[in-house]
Amino acid sequence: MPDNKMIRVACLGSSSTAGRGQAFDWIGELQQRPQNRELRMLNFGRGGDLAFNALDRVREVVACCPQLVVVWIGANDVLAEVFPNVRRFFRIAKRLSREPSLPWFRDNLRSLARRLKIESPAVALCSLAPIGEDVASSETTQRTLNQRIAEYSATIRAIAREEGADYIPVYETLNAQMATAPGKVFGPFRFSAFYRDAFRAVVQRKSADEIARINGWRFHTDGVHLNRRGGMLVSELVQRFIDERKPVRSSPGAK
Repeated sequence: MPDNKMIRVACLGSSSTAGRGQAFDWIGELQQRPQNRELRMLNFGRGGDLAFNALDRVREVVACCPQLVVVWIGANDVLAEVFPNVRRFFRIAKRLSREPSLPWFRDNLRSLARRLKIESPAVALCSLAPIGEDVASSETTQRTLNQRIAEYSATIRAIAREEGADYIPVYETLNAQMATAPGKVFGPFRFSAFYRDAFRAVVQRKSADEIARINGWRFHTDGVHLNRRGGMLVSELVQRFIDERKPVRSSPGAK
């Protein structure tokens, strides 16, 4: 199908959207489905981005004139708020203008949603996947992460409602799955572990699922990025949004 006749679906987010290395490529999964042959999935994922950075890149998304937009951002905002070493790293690497916090995330995401809604008829905001897999943990770090993920996800849902965007319940779906059989806790955050898994993915060519098995995760590869099992749940949720909101194409010869 000629490119100008395809439905453009822009996906904006961080490494979990980029789908490279140890992160499952849910965008590629959607693109290869026969039911999506009229879609052109556009990947605007960038590793390490916070909502502040995604807002700064909104012009790139708008420039492609997408009919649908999926936004999945916020996990790095949570990590930067909870872990001082992550906060220090992002402050420099991502040129943050403020200390990461829920109010700053809320302001950035609201501005992002408003800008996209002006340009695109269908915008969806995704809530966040849990970090770690014990969603009822009493362990201090995991409990803090669970609280922050829940708070940020509630904020995402509220902004979607206030700004007239669709809402994709990633948090609710994955949280319910993990609650039935709690898994590993996450923390502390060690960059060396993520570099090790990136080496496994890029150099040793191990799949996200192979890395997950090595690390002992069920839905993640490393406690943050999803493997195929977790990523397929996201794929199905985004597919539902696409099916409900994509423009209806007239059949050949229709008047």
